[in-house]
Amino acid sequence: MTTIAIIGAGFSGTLLSLHLLRHCPPPIRLVLIERNSQFGRGLAYATGNPSHILNVPAARMSAFHDQPNNFLDWLTSQPEGENAGPGTFAPRRAFGAYIRALLNDEIKRSGRDRLELVKGDVIGLDRSTRPLLLRLDRDRTIQADFAVLATGNFPPAPVPVADTGFYDSPFYRPDPWAPDALTDLDPDAPILLLGTGLTTVDAVNSLLDQGHRGPIHALSRRGLLPRRHASVPTPAPEHEPFPTAVNALTRFLRKESARAIAEGSGWQPIIDEMRPFTVDMWQTMSLPDRRRFLRHLRPWWDVHRHRVAGQVADRIDAARASGQLRILVGRVRQYMIDGDRAEVLYRPRQNDKLVPIEVARVVNCAGPGADYDRIPDPLIRGLLHDGVARPDPLRLGLDVTGNCALLNKDGAISRRLFAVGPVTKGTFWEMTAVPDIRRQTEKLAEYLATLAKAAPSRPPA
Repeated sequence: MTTIAIIGAGFSGTLLSLHLLRHCPPPIRLVLIERNSQFGRGLAYATGNPSHILNVPAARMSAFHDQPNNFLDWLTSQPEGENAGPGTFAPRRAFGAYIRALLNDEIKRSGRDRLELVKGDVIGLDRSTRPLLLRLDRDRTIQADFAVLATGNFPPAPVPVADTGFYDSPFYRPDPWAPDALTDLDPDAPILLLGTGLTTVDAVNSLLDQGHRGPIHALSRRGLLPRRHASVPTPAPEHEPFPTAVNALTRFLRKESARAIAEGSGWQPIIDEMRPFTVDMWQTMSLPDRRRFLRHLRPWWDVHRHRVAGQVADRIDAARASGQLRILVGRVRQYMIDGDRAEVLYRPRQNDKLVPIEVARVVNCAGPGADYDRIPDPLIRGLLHDGVARPDPLRLGLDVTGNCALLNKDGAISRRLFAVGPVTKGTFWEMTAVPDIRRQTEKLAEYLATLAKAAPSRPPA
């Protein structure tokens, strides 16, 4: 019996399981391992807040490429989504429920002999044996012929400062998705959110929903907020081929966006038309150009590519207009604790003078940690220490091939270890949105099914 273990049962791991069950005949068996209590949702889709909504319309959120209306059909069958249409931006909790429903249906259809759910934390992996031996917490082990890392996102890295003692104080929250990130706050207390991206937007919505009245400061190096989706999507005008050199790409985006706006379309369709080609463009781009993209263009790309629904943008705009939400541009340089408040000193962009902010809490919303040399997860640390895996050259995740196989410290391709989702951003770049992960998991499922069918069979454990 051939066994495939998927480490992580968030969205990417669960979706891979669903596609594997489509492609793998019995007796190939799957084991889906999740450290958290909920299978199939992941942090982003486990939120219970209805104000946290998807950034992609319902018509593009199907788990299956060959069933494009699968999510929309499911959503309209639910009480909270009966009036939904293709352009609806549904609550993220609804999408989490959809993925969980698909998983439950598949378990009923395939049986637990084909798909086993294991709650636990994989803390190590021994590849000296055949099959692989996965070590879990509580002195448990699982044998598998193939293993896939679907670990999702790790919490943001702390801002580097001279005295890191502040990060151990009650004034700091390192994980914006932790249950205590925004609890036990005086409604009138000032708050500092580190970052101005999508996670900050979620945090602002959560604070407003719980009746927070105090100032909300959001600080990032450029002070860029996610842009809004077009209210009425329109086709992009005909344009030149997409360039793959970073300077040419920058000029192209500026030129074609300006032309589209002048012709009554909008810049959004230009970005959206790139979506099916983004991975190809990234992989064609030279490594020096990828580095330049990350250093200079990435912040602008992120806010235009990963947009928010109109109703979310309206709420953020209203909070800024009232003065409650204040966007700051600069870098944190120092923290000091003074009684029941913390003083944060930041240096504004293009200014050498430090500016103080007095706050009751600092929440790190700066985006997921991606430098795997610094990720404290024991499984990641062990894989890197043993040379089984290596960080990608851009420090976006782990180094993988186009088929998602891990590369070891010498660049050799693993035949048994793979990865999906955000951990593969160095190779694929766009690997956070649902349509991108769907394409990746479908392709990997086909590839793994081929390897599993060819693997020597083992007797059941």
